[in-house]
This record gives sequence, C-alpha cells and structure tokens, in this order.
Amino acid sequence: MKYYGSCLCGNIEYVVDGEFDRFYLCHCKYCRKDTGSAHAANLFSSTALLKWLKGGNEVKQYNHNNSGHIKAFCPNCSSALPNMQMDGKLLVVPAGSLDTDIETSPNGHIYLNEKAVWDNKLELAPQYDELP
Repeated sequence: MKYYGSCLCGNIEYVVDGEFDRFYLCHCKYCRKDTGSAHAANLFSSTALLKWLKGGNEVKQYNHNNSGHIKAFCPNCSSALPNMQMDGKLLVVPAGSLDTDIETSPNGHIYLNEKAVWDNKLELAPQYDELP
C-alpha cells in the first residue's frame, strides 16, 4: 500500500510504501509538548519505505536532548512530518500528516502515567461540526 502525506502549507510531500506495524496515541510529556495537544498520534513501521516527493531537503529535525524523542517538521508551517528512528530501523509517521486515509485504528494509548490532568473523559465534552 502507498500512503501519501504532506505538511499544512504544501511545501513538503512524501509517500510511504508499505504497511504500518503499530499505531499509538502517546501521552508522554514530550509528545504533548511538541504537538500542543493531549497526545501524539503516530504510526510505526519497521519495513515501510519513506520517499520525499517534494521539499524533502527542507525538512528539519529536532532530537530533544539527544534522547531519541525526534520530531521532524516543515520549517515554513511547523507541521509534524515522518522521521527515521533507531538508527534507521523504525519509520515514525504522524497520522495527521497523511493525506491518504488509513484503515486501521490505534493499537492503544501509551505513557498514560504522563497524561495531562485535563485529559479525562474527553469523549463526553460537547461536540460540534464547526467552531461554535
């Protein structure tokens, strides 16, 4: 399967050729900081191939304190983008950067011990189709 993705401004485009092994919603403090949200939604693959279609040479990476917590992003719009981790053995793809629909649901929530205190029963909050 081929999965296409891009950043918000459209300056960077990519394709992932292959399948994802896992899909996790990570609540660790680093993922909350770099997404500005309750959790990151990342797909992982040890076999899929990443190819930059446009702007790949512009992609920036940040490795927080050389901890292995790596975020790749567009320097223009700051959108999260795929990156290789574990010495190139693991492809990490932010699910929200995909333009192709994926047919899988998350395998689970991880790092719940670092979950934000306000991240509780969010599914019970009022829901709107647009900004109210």
